[in-house]
Amino acid sequence: MSRTLSALTSLGLLLSVAPSQAQQDWPNRPVTMVVPFAAGGAVDLLGRALGARMAEILGQQVVIENVGGAGGMTGANRIAKATPDGYQFVLGSVGTHAQNQWLYKHPAYNVMAEFEPVILTAETPLLLVTRKDFPATNLQEFIAYAKTHPGALKFGSAGVGSAIHMGCVLFNASAGVDASHIPYRGGNPAMQDLLAGRIDYSCNIITSAYPQVRDQSIKALALLAARRAPLMPNLATAQEQGMTGFDAGSWNVIFLPKGTPEPIVRKLNATISEALDSPETIKRLHALGIDIPAKDRRSPAYAAKFVEDEIKKYEGPIKASGLLIE
Repeated sequence: MSRTLSALTSLGLLLSVAPSQAQQDWPNRPVTMVVPFAAGGAVDLLGRALGARMAEILGQQVVIENVGGAGGMTGANRIAKATPDGYQFVLGSVGTHAQNQWLYKHPAYNVMAEFEPVILTAETPLLLVTRKDFPATNLQEFIAYAKTHPGALKFGSAGVGSAIHMGCVLFNASAGVDASHIPYRGGNPAMQDLLAGRIDYSCNIITSAYPQVRDQSIKALALLAARRAPLMPNLATAQEQGMTGFDAGSWNVIFLPKGTPEPIVRKLNATISEALDSPETIKRLHALGIDIPAKDRRSPAYAAKFVEDEIKKYEGPIKASGLLIE
């Protein structure tokens, strides 16, 4: 009887130690970073830049898997439903993990209930850009013109629900601008019509708009972000031009499935933070117009609060716009 009890006790100890040991050994095989968009885009380039350095730090391959569809929800949902063992995570965005919670009638997941935020990896500012002959030279002149011509202005986007579209939805609601949305099948056709003067403005990603701004083919009136961008340090933010607290920038956060053990969350966080501090990574991301968050903004707790606040920020503007994708 005592031998049986002793054996059961030993078995119990082994079972209690096994998960802890597995967490300490993580990762002992390749890990997968799901990028919920097509290859070649800004999020994909960010993921590959991070993955290359992470593989060196972890001593394991970091497989980049592009899983697009449903505004990024298809790929993100794979991680929401994945085993919480640290071997799969997703490079989420403001679209997949904030805007889509209100934009879709039936979102594929509940962000705060089904994901474990790990780290804020990147922030990419949007620019308010206009056709080159638009009668405004700064943000306040633009808003004044728009308010004296209600409903007359047209803004373009890469399609309903795109980052460019949602940036302008938030901007228009915050500035009190009444304008018509012209959706395109991608950012390039929208830019071509802005260059041709067929639309009036756009809320474009800095890397996409910078070459045209540099060549003076279009005008940049404001950075729609909290801080100035290294790529365009002389362009004032919307906040600096009177829109207190306004920030419509795009961002990316790494998410694990909810319930992933804390030691794994901490190790993945530390790995990505180290990767972000690599000179090679900094060079690559800055070339893409991506701003790397300061170290005091990289904790899992910060990421969780940041994402929660972003979800709340987009609720009112998206509901007021009447947008709802079935």
